[in-house]
Amino acid sequence: MSARPLSKDSPILPIALKTAVAEPPRDCPLCPRLVDYRRENQRQNPDWFNGPAPSFGDPEARLLVAGLAPGRTGANRTGRPFTGDGAGVILYETLIKTGFATGRYEARPDDTLTLVDCMITNAVRCAPPGNKPLPIEETTCRPFLTARLAALPRLKVIVTLGDVSRRNVLKALGLSGSAAPPGHGVEATLGGYVILNSYHCSRLNTNTGRLTPAMFEAIFRRSREIIEA
Repeated sequence: MSARPLSKDSPILPIALKTAVAEPPRDCPLCPRLVDYRRENQRQNPDWFNGPAPSFGDPEARLLVAGLAPGRTGANRTGRPFTGDGAGVILYETLIKTGFATGRYEARPDDTLTLVDCMITNAVRCAPPGNKPLPIEETTCRPFLTARLAALPRLKVIVTLGDVSRRNVLKALGLSGSAAPPGHGVEATLGGYVILNSYHCSRLNTNTGRLTPAMFEAIFRRSREIIEA
């Protein structure tokens, strides 16, 4: 396993992925089902963002947080990852508490929130029906995730939110989706990065106690330890 961070020159990347851009165009046509869903949302809510949610944060970040996909009334509405849905509240409050963000999260893209040494992205950039992308949609969108990783020159730690995110990050690194084990708090060093798993910060997980604020905060405090080591 290479100990060097992934780059567009990495021999483990297929040629097609080396030329990918980190952010899809606003009218990305690659996934027909997601395009149809986007157009339906545009018809119903023309004032929403309704497009692939771009990554948000510090281009010199040493920490990348990878979610699954934009929520229909979250990033699909506001245009910023985890902004406007329940998951964003605990995520951004935790980032502020652990020094990865400053300002105030107000669930809108023009609030005062700024990420520090951190970027947030999604494995799938367009909102899927029922918050569940299909495997083919994950595969189709993956070159953007691969390029996003390659475009972060100082990246050290990748926090994956949920198991689908974990598998997609591993595959974006050119590895098997089973190259690192699942489980909250499990970490593995692969491809020059530390992959740190977390349960997803969805309302389902936080309301049921599967993920507590203390558990989530521990993930980012551990990320800080690794980065500063």
